[in-house]
Amino acid sequence: MSTTEPSPVRRRRGRGARERILKAATELFTAQGINATGMEQLTAAAEVSKRTLYQHFSGKDELVHAFLRGMEDGLLPPQVPPEMTAREAGEQLLAVFSWPPPDPSAPLRGCPFLNAAVEVPDPDHPVHRLAATYKTEFARRLAGLARRAGARDPDTLGEQLALLYDGAVARSTALNAPGSGAVARSIATSLLDAALGPDGRPAR
Repeated sequence: MSTTEPSPVRRRRGRGARERILKAATELFTAQGINATGMEQLTAAAEVSKRTLYQHFSGKDELVHAFLRGMEDGLLPPQVPPEMTAREAGEQLLAVFSWPPPDPSAPLRGCPFLNAAVEVPDPDHPVHRLAATYKTEFARRLAGLARRAGARDPDTLGEQLALLYDGAVARSTALNAPGSGAVARSIATSLLDAALGPDGRPAR
């Protein structure tokens, strides 16, 4: 009588293991969260052994840290180049709230940095500190754009828009509905108009 043996996890040899691990981590952490993702699942998705994973990352905390660092540049508002006009800066402020169409086959997962701060609540933990640093930089960049746009109090406007963004993202995640972005953009438009001069031009 024959028995059916479970198929072993297929593992790939050669270069590119680190990239595969990070790709698998990004997909799994985004889809199901950090705490719900185990190392066994990560090694299976990346098609590597545990030994290979630990050769590239000392543990899950370091992998989460690398995952978040890889997301930073694509999610932060742009820096202000010297040639940016006031109009362009204002447009960039509002563009923060123009979210891409969601994947209808998957639930909205929101901001990975907010999610990480919630899943790793210890404020002294490196992952939580990275999330806090990212959120501080997010507001700083918004303030830079507000300053170039001509806002009277760019730091306050940057903080207001950062708070508005985080609230809209959290609400969209809770409701699994992207409509909060459009509502937040309308509020951001009102805040920007109020921060500029009475004729809509940069305040002097």
